[in-house]
Amino acid sequence: MPAEPPEEDSSLKPREYSFNPVQAKKEIVAGNFYFKKGNYRAAVQRFTEATMWDSGLPEAFLRLGESQEKLKDFAAAREAYVKYVAIADDAKTAETVKKKIAKLPDPTKK
Repeated sequence: MPAEPPEEDSSLKPREYSFNPVQAKKEIVAGNFYFKKGNYRAAVQRFTEATMWDSGLPEAFLRLGESQEKLKDFAAAREAYVKYVAIADDAKTAETVKKKIAKLPDPTKK
């Protein structure tokens, strides 16, 4: 009798993302909750999830950048802000975000 394959632990499987704007919005709501509580690591996780569900959602990248900036991860914050500006260059806050990018420490310059 052939041995049965071991059961896979579903938590170990890599998550597969497909376009899901409803789930992305839920992640943003949760991220905003954690951000307000001061739990920036949890906020980063939620905003990152939101960008995976909907990679064209400007708010997710903006909030992700703000959270990473709070954690002093300036390179990651810069990356998120740059993506935000690329998606929402005509948004009211785009100019403000461009100024933030300019003020962030540049990891390539010492």
